[in-house]
Amino acid sequence: MPLFVGTSGWQYDDWRGVLYPPKTPRRLWLEEYATRFATVENNNAFYRLPPAETFADWRARTPEGFVMAVKASRYLTHLKRLHDPQEPVERLLAAATGLGPRLGPILLQLPPTLRADTLLLDTCLSCFPAGTRVAVEPRHASWWTPAVHAVLSRHAAALCWADRDSRPVTPLWRTTGWGYLRFHAGRAQPTPRYGQRALASWTARVAEAWPDEADVYVYFNNDLGGAAVLDAAAFAGAAVRAGRTVIGP
Repeated sequence: MPLFVGTSGWQYDDWRGVLYPPKTPRRLWLEEYATRFATVENNNAFYRLPPAETFADWRARTPEGFVMAVKASRYLTHLKRLHDPQEPVERLLAAATGLGPRLGPILLQLPPTLRADTLLLDTCLSCFPAGTRVAVEPRHASWWTPAVHAVLSRHAAALCWADRDSRPVTPLWRTTGWGYLRFHAGRAQPTPRYGQRALASWTARVAEAWPDEADVYVYFNNDLGGAAVLDAAAFAGAAVRAGRTVIGP
């Protein structure tokens, strides 16, 4: 692809003993995380956008080549509902540039009650400078139209492929030369793990859609009990066995 495989967030108490040694202090969790994965999706920014200094600190604490995707603030996506996007987008990018070369894609996760509006989406995507990688995760079925596909393609924005209960909940559109995939909850035990068959199916879908040289970002959001950690490692292993390139320590 190459594949960048990681988790949505890294600060979960129940990951002690799964990813983090029990005595590792929380202030060193990001450094410990980066020894295992080459990317993370920062979902803290969704709830409260940190200042640029915090992003710069995350840059300093991670190795060269590490990639941090950033989930856009809910102020833009859930409160403003994509209306008047210029100022929220500028504020987001001004802070996230503290990551420097560590900055990966920006994720716009839309509210499940937000119905399709191609003008709103087009206006919002126009606020991002050319070359900024933006992934969009709509969650209302009204978005699955050729007009929406055309807007995403025109802006070289990725439709975020999403899985819930080990099946796709979005169309598998390829709207640009790179991909973005999120796993929310599997059906294997213990809940919310993913089984080997589900992960192998997704590995095949990604391999069919993108050549090995295309960047594809994969994040597991099923954090409970460390399921995301285990499933991300399992997915990376399945991809390697299938002959795909996975970026990682």
